[in-house]
Amino acid sequence: MSYIAMNRFKVVLGKEEEFEEVWRQREGRLNELKGYQEFRMLKGPATEDYRLYSSHTLWETEEDFIAWTKSQQFRDAHKNAGNSGTKGLMAGPPQFEGFQTVLHESA
Repeated sequence: MSYIAMNRFKVVLGKEEEFEEVWRQREGRLNELKGYQEFRMLKGPATEDYRLYSSHTLWETEEDFIAWTKSQQFRDAHKNAGNSGTKGLMAGPPQFEGFQTVLHESA
């Protein structure tokens, strides 16, 4: 079936718009890769300290996702991670979660 790769981000309250703008301005090159199907940035609930976001990519296989992590496109996409443009926006580093699809239903 498919593979879902997610990163959870704890964004400092009041920095949500800046965080979203960083993602809007990114150079997305995922569609250049074999097996890439979809990207979503999800905005979740807020706590007293942060708002939860999650990036979500859908791949045909886990192997396709792993190939992305070893690609030039991946290196280019992450070359500015943690730079001055993103410092202070997050309460800690992102947390990765990967899932293999075992059941899929759709409309």
